[in-house]
Order: sequence, then C-alpha cells, then structure tokens
Amino acid sequence: MSGRDVVKLAVLRVGRVADVEDRVVPYRLLDADGREVEPVTDYLREMAGRGSRATTLRSYAYDLLRWFRFLWAVEVAWDRAQRVDARDFLLWVSNAPKPRRSRRVQRATPPPGSVNRITGKPYPGATLSLASHNHNETVARAFYDYHATMGRGPVINPFPVSNRRPHAHHNPMQPWPRQRTGLYRRRQPQTIPRAIPDGLFNDLFAKMDSDRDRALLAMFVSAGPRAEELLGLVRDRVNVGDQLIGVIRKGSRALQWLPASPDSFVWLRCYQHQMRGVVPAGRNDPVWWTLRRPFRPLTYHACLAVLRRANALLGTNWSLHDLRHTACSRMAQDPDMPLTDVQWVMGHARISTTQRYMIPGQDEVIARARAHFARRNEPVPPPPPTPGYRPEVLDALLGRRLP
Repeated sequence: MSGRDVVKLAVLRVGRVADVEDRVVPYRLLDADGREVEPVTDYLREMAGRGSRATTLRSYAYDLLRWFRFLWAVEVAWDRAQRVDARDFLLWVSNAPKPRRSRRVQRATPPPGSVNRITGKPYPGATLSLASHNHNETVARAFYDYHATMGRGPVINPFPVSNRRPHAHHNPMQPWPRQRTGLYRRRQPQTIPRAIPDGLFNDLFAKMDSDRDRALLAMFVSAGPRAEELLGLVRDRVNVGDQLIGVIRKGSRALQWLPASPDSFVWLRCYQHQMRGVVPAGRNDPVWWTLRRPFRPLTYHACLAVLRRANALLGTNWSLHDLRHTACSRMAQDPDMPLTDVQWVMGHARISTTQRYMIPGQDEVIARARAHFARRNEPVPPPPPTPGYRPEVLDALLGRRLP
C-alpha cells in the first residue's frame, strides 16, 4: 500500500527535453545532472521507426519527462515502478496545479476554468485537462509495453489494461465508439465542435491589420486546413487559376489540393505584392513570412500570437482550430454539399467525425427555442364556423364585433 499524499507531493521541475542534431530522433530527455535518459531515447527511436513524426516524438518526450520527474520525486527507479506508483502518478497529474509560466509583460488573465461570456468557451483550468491525463497514461503504458518486449523494465506493466474486450459487441451498422483500453483512463465527455458565428467572425476579421493575416484567416475558414498544413504551404502549391492550395496532410503526409474562396486569393495577392522583392520567391519557398525584419518563415506560435492580439481586443478566446471547426460546420450544414465531399476536404478518416459537425450550435438551438416560446404566446385565432352557419349571424349571436 502507498500512503503518499499526492496533492502535497513536491515534484521538482528537474530535467528537460533538449533539441539535438539528429534527423531520426531530434529530442533527448535529460535528467537533473544533464545526462541522457537512455530508455526514453530507445523508445523514441522505436517510435520513429514506426513512422511517428518529430512533433509526436516531442509530445511523447514531454509526457515521459513528467513521469520521470514523479519517479525522481518518490525515489523509485523506472524499471522498479509498480501499479501503485502509476496510480499515484495519474492522481498527481489530475490534482497538481499547473506550473506558472514566467512572462515578460504581466497582463490580467481570467480565472482558470471560467467561461468567456462572448464565445461560451472555457479558459484552461488550474490543473491539467482530462485529455492530458489520458495521454500521459497512454504514453507511459506504451513505453513499458515496448521495454517488456525487449526484456527490460518491470515484469508487469505498472499501467494495466482494462479487462474489457474493446468493441467485442460492436454493431457494424453503427459508428465506432471511443473505447477505453487503459484501466486508469478516464471517460471524456463527447464535445461538440464549436464554430465561430458569422457575426463574431466578421468582428474577428475586422481586427486583422495586415493583408497576410486576412489571407490566412480567409483560407482557414474556406479550405479548413490544420494550422500546420496551411503554414507549411509553399509557392509551388498555390494554383491561383483554379483557386486551389496544395497541403501536406498531417497523418498520411500525402499532397492534397483543397479549394479555397476567391476572396482569400485576393488577399493573398495583395500580401504577395506587398512582400515582392523582400522575401525569397522560389518555387519551394514558404508562402507565409513575418512582416518585420529579419524576415523568417511564419511559425505556429507567431500565427497564434496574431489571433491572441485580436482576442485581446475583442475579449474573446478563439483558437486556430476553431477556424477549422468553422469551415467544416459551414460546409456540413450546406444542403447542396454531400457529406462525403466535406469528409474529403477536411481529411477525416471516418465519416462519423464529419457527422459531428451537422449538430446545430448552441446559439442556433437557443434562437429556435425562443422563437418556439414566442409562437406559444401568440393568441390563437378562433376556429372557423361549421359549414352551414353564416358568420355574420354567429357574430351577432355571440356579441362579436362585425367588420
């Protein structure tokens, strides 16, 4: 048994994930003394061999850093971890407050977990989200599964698997539900994609102060690419004549041409005219650049900063992925566009993912409910008289006023 108080447990922020000059595994997990944690490097190399991308390796490295920090705090070797250690770790992940980031400029932030009154979206909470909890469990369990197959680590995986058989009684006519595999995974509520209403999107677009930002926003909500896909666009994959952009899909890494709106290409042309002769314009050069010297390709965090500045002016908390939700919702709710076409444009592996965007938004449901209440309060006109009775005689008999 373990009598640890996981809430008061002091887990020091020792160790770090370092970038290294290695094309296969560009990240290393270092301990408090700066030494490489070789079991993690070996596992990341295995992940790279399975085709995982560098961003996935980075995400896994940070999850394992959190696990190893916990092990260093409780003084347990990684290959001696037991089930009680895994349980306490996930309890600590769910209850420990997030470390505060140091900022050069201190600005007022809303309380953690509060809901924005304009967008209806909650702000990040004081602790890690449920998705982070489940991702930590999945990464740690896969880490020990790999080392068990290699004859290393504990005999029994400290992160057990549920005894339930996944999809044992699945109806082939129904979509595949989410299934818990790890015993310590928690159920996540089914979230409804949140699209930006047209009026609020117009306010957001009006806060874009450059042609580059207007072109980015227009392509996000018309073509629906992920931020990584759109920011990786090169000049050779912009077909202005057919109004197409070629993006590299996140999962398959395949090239796919997506239709974009005409106004997005107008803003793109204005932006390219502004940057003519300033940034490289070769076939394989990036389309999106910073607007200040020294000119560099636009990164995800720089693009996110543009949206954050607009959010600060509007008092909203929209994210880049909300733009993708907006594009998919607009296409899915168009009766003239088949759902299979929307699935192809968005790059969804299953059509059940696309069907989620057909669910009406909260604002639409509330507006229709209010209209229903208004109709219920309207006076009901009297029924027409039975055939054979003269209306003017009934009016005189019942005392109703003749027209």
